[in-house]
Amino acid sequence: MCSVHDTVEFEKRGIPATVFLTQAFNNAAAHQFRSKGMEGHPFVELPHPVSNLAAGEMRAVALRFVDEMVRQLTA
Repeated sequence: MCSVHDTVEFEKRGIPATVFLTQAFNNAAAHQFRSKGMEGHPFVELPHPVSNLAAGEMRAVALRFVDEMVRQLTA
């Protein structure tokens, strides 16, 4: 998961970051954060799957998680 790696690198530089992923990948993300020394780092968990959604449907899903993203980036 490149997004976990990128999040870790941003956080090391003092730049708040988070990851959007679907429920199917939450264990993998938690493991990768743990292996990079950032156990418990939050991430935004979207319902799975999203790859079959049309653009408008994906936008609607993403908008449901904006508040969560803001909380994570400003905590």
